[in-house]
Amino acid sequence: MFGGHGIYHDGLMFALVSNGRCYLKADEHTVAAFAEQGCEPFRYRGARGEVTMRGYLTLPETCLESASEMSHWARLALEASLRNANKPAARARRRATRE
Repeated sequence: MFGGHGIYHDGLMFALVSNGRCYLKADEHTVAAFAEQGCEPFRYRGARGEVTMRGYLTLPETCLESASEMSHWARLALEASLRNANKPAARARRRATRE
């Protein structure tokens, strides 16, 4: 999909690692907090050119220095993944793949 590795918790992808960088899931509730930290969206080269996934942003630099900071931001990413999974469209897709 993106040439990286997904990081999952209870079947939900909340982070990804690509080219030595870790990206955390963000949504409309958390993207401003990531932006305040100067986080950048995940980008990769697809068959049709560069693809930007604005729903995954780089770790804030504070995460690299502090386990408690990493826990905080990972929790935000997991919560964003949970909200995304509970949207009506996501639930409908899961039902369709089970049938």
